[in-house]
Amino acid sequence: MSALISAFSLGDDGPTVAIKDTIDIAGMPTTGASRALANAAPARQHASVVQSLLDARWRIIGKANMHELAFGMTGINDHTGTPVNPQDAARIPGGSSSGSASAVGLGLADAALGTDTGGSIRGPAACCGVVGLKPTFGRVSRHGVAPAESTLDCVGPFARDVRMIVETMGAITPAFDKQAALQRVTACRIGVARVDAQADLLAAVERAPQRAGFASHVIELAGLTEAFQAGLAIINVETWTAFGHLVGSGLLGADLEARLRAASQTTPDQVSAAERVRRSFTDAVDHALENVDVIVMPTLPALPITIDDARRGVSVIAMSSLIRPFNLSGHPALSLPLPIDGSPLKAGLQIIGRHGADEQVCAVAAAFEAALVD
Repeated sequence: MSALISAFSLGDDGPTVAIKDTIDIAGMPTTGASRALANAAPARQHASVVQSLLDARWRIIGKANMHELAFGMTGINDHTGTPVNPQDAARIPGGSSSGSASAVGLGLADAALGTDTGGSIRGPAACCGVVGLKPTFGRVSRHGVAPAESTLDCVGPFARDVRMIVETMGAITPAFDKQAALQRVTACRIGVARVDAQADLLAAVERAPQRAGFASHVIELAGLTEAFQAGLAIINVETWTAFGHLVGSGLLGADLEARLRAASQTTPDQVSAAERVRRSFTDAVDHALENVDVIVMPTLPALPITIDDARRGVSVIAMSSLIRPFNLSGHPALSLPLPIDGSPLKAGLQIIGRHGADEQVCAVAAAFEAALVD
């Protein structure tokens, strides 16, 4: 099944987990689901998160498929296959951690690890109807994760419910307080960010706090659009630095080759401007969180498009308009399945918290989860 690049069993008899193919497993090549890295040397040691899972007696069931080199939003991969969207096989699974979201949604694993540089956990989670957490930047070790250098990328978990997200975080991050993350939340101040998104998604987000019994009010989050653009500039220059040497090899997918060539045109002035936006937007989010406990908004501005539409060239860059900014700012952000009136598909409710408050984000998400169950 294309959710996994390779299936195997490694570890003990604990919960099962799939590992995205940007994360090292000793004795296996880390290929980023790319033909260009198919002959990479096997990793010499486990990534820190993999070793932590094995130490906690979890069982790894395989390497998860992904958008090639983690540089795309659709999850389509013509080299390793496109993972199935469990909600609707005709739609994109989302990228780049497509296989991780698909494997969890299809019930192949209890949990999965992905990486999120510009929305690559939360986007696929929303597409596939599962839970996905981008932790606070730096909260989870990236040792043994490609690319080695990134100011945006975070390792985080996928699961079918918040409790398993908490269990996974407890396994990969020794300082994570599972008791706090599972504490029952009875009162919470919710800031509903005013954003551009599909009307039925906005309506579902606005109803969610009331259904959970939480006080809420609409807030303005200054600089969201600028942060989206700045995040693009930073990811472009950092991905070009990591993988630009593969351009012209004849081994990259056509879409990735084009994106990398475009990324190479990012100028130092654009990067400097993006860093200024990073500082100002981080301050804006911190300021907003002084008056509320968490901020909520849709994870994606619309439901995922079909694979056919994506192949016909329908643009997907706007998919990351509401998720990419929080890679720039480094705040923890979780996507929770969100029922939509009149639709068999679930969207995503994005919950953003203070730096380091990953446990609180999980606890609030669990309260929303209990209230939103159909």
